[in-house]
Amino acid sequence: MILTPHPGEMARLIAKPIAEVLKNPVDVARSFAMNFSVILVLKGSPTVIAAPDGQVYVNATGNAGMATGGTGDVLTGMIASFVAQKPDDPLSATIAAVYLHGLGGDIAASSLGTRAMIASDITSHLGDAFISAGGDAERPAR
Repeated sequence: MILTPHPGEMARLIAKPIAEVLKNPVDVARSFAMNFSVILVLKGSPTVIAAPDGQVYVNATGNAGMATGGTGDVLTGMIASFVAQKPDDPLSATIAAVYLHGLGGDIAASSLGTRAMIASDITSHLGDAFISAGGDAERPAR
């Protein structure tokens, strides 16, 4: 199971104040993932990915413009599709999806700014994110 809460949702899941989640996102994510044997994607700045065995990954991509309705749905769809392609390694699939989602958001922000970004701006720039991360292997054949 993979859960993708934002800090407010995480606070409700653990019955603690949001301030505690924001103060210790790595510890909160790790503890929850280990206690419930799930992969936890704690969305935010930065997004934290915690595995059931205690591993934690802090994502380097993404920006404040992504804090808008629908972007979490885009992320969830990406995670689901990546896990479907790599069902034997859901953690790696999740890490890749989170990274590319954030990179798509960063590329969108570089051309549009962050203030008026919407979820479809991320999806519009996912191809560029794949090319940026994958290099020539992702470029269309000519």
